[in-house]
Amino acid sequence: MIKKFDRNGSRMKRRRRIRGKISGTPSVPRLSIFRSNTNIFAQVIDDENGVTLASASSLKLENGANIEGAKEVGTLVSKVASEKGITKVVFDRSGYLYHGRVKALAEAAREAGLEF
Repeated sequence: MIKKFDRNGSRMKRRRRIRGKISGTPSVPRLSIFRSNTNIFAQVIDDENGVTLASASSLKLENGANIEGAKEVGTLVSKVASEKGITKVVFDRSGYLYHGRVKALAEAAREAGLEF
């Protein structure tokens, strides 16, 4: 049972609610974002087959979890996805607000060629 004021429980409930509405297909996969205090990660996922098609993270980049690092990850994931023939995705912000690093990653991916 999830407590009423549990921070992690509310985050998990939000993610479950969002994932019930968003799903990636082989033709239009899902671009999922995970944000930590030190890094930011992005994956292009085909939910029907349960396969990660492309991924990028700020682990090996000089700019870690800041906005510049998020922009680099956005362009990198877009480049890897376009090499595999993926041009259109569904954006899954994983319950994070569309602000700051999440917004920077999304806009950089759009500028690099992904449509969502």
